[in-house]
Amino acid sequence: MMAEPGDKFPRPKVWTGLSAQAPAGTRLLVLGSFPGVASLKAQQYYGHPRNHFWPILSALWQVDLVAMPYDARLAELARRGLGLWDVYARCSREGSLDSAIRDAEPNDLIGLAATLPALQAIAHNGGESARAMRLTRALGLPVYRLPSTSPANASWSFERKLAAWREVFAAHGVS
Repeated sequence: MMAEPGDKFPRPKVWTGLSAQAPAGTRLLVLGSFPGVASLKAQQYYGHPRNHFWPILSALWQVDLVAMPYDARLAELARRGLGLWDVYARCSREGSLDSAIRDAEPNDLIGLAATLPALQAIAHNGGESARAMRLTRALGLPVYRLPSTSPANASWSFERKLAAWREVFAAHGVS
């Protein structure tokens, strides 16, 4: 925790999220809650080595995204019509758990969606992201809550997560 001189109680660090990775051809937009510390330090979505996001996409697409440089991963997502962003633009948080997010400032999801003419659906990656479903449903598109790919979501096996993600990706031609 950070403290200012004279503060009785330290304050959590304020973080700024990553920019949207959603080109005009995006058909399915995956929204996380807010990047974890490893992702923020690397300036890469799903940068924690134990996060299942890249392995799930690798299994779905039969392409080893994990072995690719980050820019090549993003190019593959764009080629297949998949966009990435987060529900929150900025927040205070110690550590990486969603439960520690405080003072969250939302991203302009409606504004981003307006720039995506091919957008067919939105998928929330986990429960904290899904808290924004009321807003994303207002877009008039199908909206899904997918199981979190975070290593903190240990109650879902990789295979169970993969099956849930496969169903949504297939429904929108992103498989």
